[in-house]
Formats: sequence, structure tokens, C-alpha cells
Amino acid sequence: MSSPLENLKPQLVWRHFDAMLQIPRPSKHEEQISQHVISWAESKGFQVKRDAAGNLVVRVPATPGKENAPTVVLQGHLDMVAEKNQDVDFDFLKDAIKPRIEGDHLYATGTTLGADNGIGLAGGMAVAEDPDAVHGPLELLMTVDEETGLTGAMQLDPSLLEGRLMINLDTEEDGAIYIGCAGGSTTRIRFEVFREDAAAGSKPIHIAVRGLRGGHSGMEIHENRGNALKCIARTLNALRKAGVDFAVVSMTGGSKHNAIPREADAVLRVAAAHEAKLKEAVTKIEAVLRDEFGEIDPNLKLEVKAAEGDTSKVWTNADRDRILDSLLACPNGVMSMSRAVAGLVETSNNLAVMEMDGNKVEILGSSRSSVMPSLQGAVEQVAAVFRLAGAEVEEMDGYPSWKPNPNSPLLGVAKKVHKELFNKEPHLRAIHAGLECGLIGEKFPGMDMISIGPSIEGPHSPDERVQISTVENFYTLLKGVLKTLAA
Repeated sequence: MSSPLENLKPQLVWRHFDAMLQIPRPSKHEEQISQHVISWAESKGFQVKRDAAGNLVVRVPATPGKENAPTVVLQGHLDMVAEKNQDVDFDFLKDAIKPRIEGDHLYATGTTLGADNGIGLAGGMAVAEDPDAVHGPLELLMTVDEETGLTGAMQLDPSLLEGRLMINLDTEEDGAIYIGCAGGSTTRIRFEVFREDAAAGSKPIHIAVRGLRGGHSGMEIHENRGNALKCIARTLNALRKAGVDFAVVSMTGGSKHNAIPREADAVLRVAAAHEAKLKEAVTKIEAVLRDEFGEIDPNLKLEVKAAEGDTSKVWTNADRDRILDSLLACPNGVMSMSRAVAGLVETSNNLAVMEMDGNKVEILGSSRSSVMPSLQGAVEQVAAVFRLAGAEVEEMDGYPSWKPNPNSPLLGVAKKVHKELFNKEPHLRAIHAGLECGLIGEKFPGMDMISIGPSIEGPHSPDERVQISTVENFYTLLKGVLKTLAA
């Protein structure tokens, strides 16, 4: 069966990415993709090194005559975010991604595509074997577990790398060169709830938030997309305000710390005489939420149906109220804009995940900032909200920002090459998301870094898509910069 990618250009890049679509590689499960890379490198005669964390470096010899050029590190990550629509039957540990082309865009079918960061990896592998590419010595650095906290980069063995010029291949905007990124930190919140018997005669009701776009909590946070956990909290608050007699069996939502939650669920027990009042209140709050988010999330909806499963035990109203109030009070979205870079989100928080295990409720918040003291301030604010509600709060280890260097020699080369190739200056950007550049820069003082990539929209959600035509631009720029550095 032929692949829809087989006729796309540049063929080498798409061939490598097509192979990745067949290989499961969710975060913390990179063994299969690692073996694929190792087998490929050995088939080409390239040396491979691997550190204790699982990070790979493939050493690619220089084009003949360019052996004395500086070594360049091409860096990306092996893992991908494993997100799917609730109605899609898909196992990220076994199944191949199913791509489809619509116009100038490549999508997956009901799941994340993995263009983040598969296209970047494919670009590095392609240039290593491209007979038309001219380059000095290359080190292809492929890290693990980037998407769940950049743990591969945190544990990177400094002895793996010799190069001090690095091109990160993990940004997502054609025509732009990225020179800085935010730092980030996760806050883990734990509540213990007390359960009591549900009121006799009460009805089990399931309220679901559906249809939100979700997305990357750094890349799309400025768009003020709907957050499913905030929406479900506001829905239950509307029930309280309307005087509905209800108790909570469970509340859950979100699945990844770095993704804006798209779906959330609340299972309730509702006094039978109040079922109509509940439905009326849900209809009203749905209209409010659609009025607020309709332009950015036009498919937002609240579903009400009979709940299934064991609903015999409910939270006490005291637990219901303290958890609900803390969700309402938790900062979410953009907290401040940068005073140094126009249009850049400086600090944000994403109310990311809510899970239950018996009487335990766990919530994750993901804070980001390009200013490290502001990041700490955001984490402290989130922690304070939940401590006031009686939660146990753990501030997890974060990762550093990457401070822009507009005088970078590597940036100077990239700007010159971009102007020569495309007859226009590139946009210089900093990103409100975590790139591994910050951590790698800490481990390798003096590392000169830039980041480039094709246009990718909706990463970390099943709406993820890559603009096909920009992949060729990305690859052309990469080859052009390597050729100039080799000269």
C-alpha cells in the first residue's frame, strides 16, 4: 500500500518522517525509535553514542574537503505527545499514526501527528545522507522524554558532544529564527477527599466538556483558548449558584502537563427533584462559555447524560466546595506580557490535569516564564491558592529559560543565508515554550544556538498539522546554513 507522503518534497525528509509514523514513540517509550535510529546510523557507517538517560548522538563525517570546519550539533527530541480524541480507538504503544493530506497540510487521523519533533529529526537524518548537502562534521543529538519535562536534556551526559554550534530543529514557524525560550516548572497538588453515601433517591448524572481545541500550553496560550478544567469548574459553580442540590462522585480532565485540556468530566449525584433545574443551569452556562470562547473554540459543548458505574459514594460538600473554589481561583492563561520583546507572553500558567485514584485527587499546574524570578512568582501563586484550600503542594524541579543573544555569530550566518535564499529577512523570535536549548546551554557554556523549523499548528492536540510547503523551506535553510558554516 502506497504512502500519501511518498511524492512529497524533499523526498529524503519525508521518507524519514514516514518511517517514524510507523514507530510508537510516546514520551518515556522511545526504545523502538532509538533502535530505528541506531540501525539507520550503523547502515550508513556513522558512529553512535548513547548516554545513561537514553539520549543519542550520531556522528556524521564532514563532506570531503570540509573536515576542518567547525562541528555543528543538530538537535531534536525522539518522543512525541500522545493525544487522541476520546472516540478514537488507538494505542500509542502499538499502532502506527495514520496520516492524511488536505491541501498544503499533513494531519493525523484523530491523534497527534508527531511532526513535533519528527520533522526536525527527519531533517537532521536527511542532511546526514544527502549527496547534495555540504557540511562540516555533524553531531545529531536526539534526546528522550522532552515532552514531559525535558528530562533527557536535564540528564544529558556532557561528554557526548564536541560541537559548540547548535541548531535546534524544534520550533514551528516558517520564515523565523528563534533565539530564546521560556523556562518552566510544574506544580503537583494533592487533595484527599472524604466520601459518604449518596443521598437516597438522587440521580447519577455525567456532565462532560467537549469540543475544545486544546493545544500547546506555550505555543497557543496567548490565544485564550478554552480550558476544559476551568469550564467544568465554572459549570459546577453555576449549579451551586442556581441552588441545585448535587454531590460530586468524581472530577477529571486533561492528560498532559504541557497541553491545554480539551475535555473534562464530572460525575454527580443530583436530587431527583432538581434534575430539570440542573439541565436549565447547564444550558445557561453553556451559552455563557460559548459567548466567551466561541470565536476561538466554536465547537465547545456541554453534554449531560446518565452516569454509569458505581456512584454510591460522593464527596462531602465541604470537599466539593474547597476543591471547586481552588480550581476557580487558580490563575490560568497569560499572566503578563514581556516588557523586553513586543508581543511575547512573559509569564503564564496552565491548569493542566486533574485525576482521581480512590479518595486521592491530583492536579497539575504548568507555569512558564522567560524571566526566572517571574516563573518562581507564578509557581508560588499557584501553590498558595491550593494550600489555602488545604491541599498538599509540591513544587517540581523546573528548567531554565534560554536568554536571547542578538549578537550570536551563528545567528548572523543564518540571517545572511535566509536573506540570500528567500530574498527577505527572517523574523527573530523568542518562544513562550520550553526548548532544550536552555538546559543544553547550561551544560555547555558558550554554546552558540539558534532554532528553526517548518510551520506546525496545533502541536500536542489531534488538530496538529504541518504545512507541507514549509518543510522544503526549512530543509533548504538548514542545508544553506551548514554549507556556509563549512566554508
